[in-house]
Amino acid sequence: MNDVPIGILLVSLVILIGLSGFFSGSETALMTLNRYRLRNLAKNGHRGAMKAAALLEKPERLIGLILLGNNFVNILASALATIVAINIWGDKGIAVVTGVLTLVILVFAEVLPKTLATIKSENLAFFAAHIYTPLLKVTWPLVFLINSLVSKMLGTMGIDTKKTNNSDKLNSEELRTVVDEAGDMIPERHQRMLLNILDLEKVTVDEIMVPRNEIEGIDLDDSWPKIVDKLARSGHSRLPVYREDIDKVEGFLYLRRMLKLLKGEKLTQEYVESSVREAYFVPEGTPVTLQLLNFQQQKKRIGLVVDEYGDIQGLITIEDILEEIVGEFTSDPSQQEKLSEIALMQDGSYVVQGSISVRELNRELLWNLPTEGPKTLNGLVLEHLQNIPERGATFIVNGRPIEITQVHGNVVQSARIDRPFKNYTPRDNSDVELTEAKMRASLQS
Repeated sequence: MNDVPIGILLVSLVILIGLSGFFSGSETALMTLNRYRLRNLAKNGHRGAMKAAALLEKPERLIGLILLGNNFVNILASALATIVAINIWGDKGIAVVTGVLTLVILVFAEVLPKTLATIKSENLAFFAAHIYTPLLKVTWPLVFLINSLVSKMLGTMGIDTKKTNNSDKLNSEELRTVVDEAGDMIPERHQRMLLNILDLEKVTVDEIMVPRNEIEGIDLDDSWPKIVDKLARSGHSRLPVYREDIDKVEGFLYLRRMLKLLKGEKLTQEYVESSVREAYFVPEGTPVTLQLLNFQQQKKRIGLVVDEYGDIQGLITIEDILEEIVGEFTSDPSQQEKLSEIALMQDGSYVVQGSISVRELNRELLWNLPTEGPKTLNGLVLEHLQNIPERGATFIVNGRPIEITQVHGNVVQSARIDRPFKNYTPRDNSDVELTEAKMRASLQS
């Protein structure tokens, strides 16, 4: 080796340091690839992505190959540098080359290539995949031997190398974070819809149903003129039909079938009663996702929610479920009524009707009032205070001051809800400001 010219040794040393940088940078590039983008590119036939995906299916083999190559060129570079230093400075050159080579490898074979790899990860990873694929086949016996030795050593420590880490699999909260951070890739409205879909698994039908006392229906024991008036004025396409009380429901009436007869004044009570379809019942506590599937399978669009005793608690429609995903439908006949339940004041507070559901309030104003307990604002107040409050009573829920403005009997009719305190951070300030702007526009119109 002493007969080799110094120039050739120096050129070889530079090449080895370059190879060391390639191994270090390619390792970082391959391991930091976006796995979902990689799978998409591989599915679309990108050759580099296909080879990179194949290598990452067995990461222990890839790491073994990279470390084998990296350590080989680093050790060889150290030996060449030592020979060059001894030829130039003698024995003193060993100390010099140790410090210089450490700095050179640290900068040019570690920090620089790894930093570049984080910026241009795909370009370097796909290029390296073309090199590592045949190289792995050539060095496979040695890589297999090293991995087997490592596996046995880990086995003696009680670590099973066959158990893989499912870090690529996302739970619902992690998926929510991905959607939140998608930025301009997903329009804001679509982001909201995706997040609402993720929320559905936590929602049951009794949380979004129309409460029993708000169910609009036809009492067959009413006078015929009153029944006709209800049919003519109803803004719904389906109505429950009962006698005396909603618990004595007989079924549902599809108003679309009545319109032509109603216009021609040929509608009779006998025809109405004969047109009643069988009622469809939904147990309370049914998850919304399951009920949506049930509606689809049984070709239903409306059902009555019942408790364990068979008493009717409310009414649920497929539109109610869809609104949990896409928001309120503008064609909903009750939309104006819902808006009237929330009044924006000049000081930025809201006067809210006690009958409004907490989930609806959160959805309309992007608040985060608790939904685990009572379903309505009135119920939330009663649970928090543990008694029937008087007008003017004030308390705080999730940082928001709530003042009772009207009480009738044992029911809170309305309450004023103010902005949260300064030391309380809302879920998303920008969303709150946007929603308040929309509310002001709707109130002014």
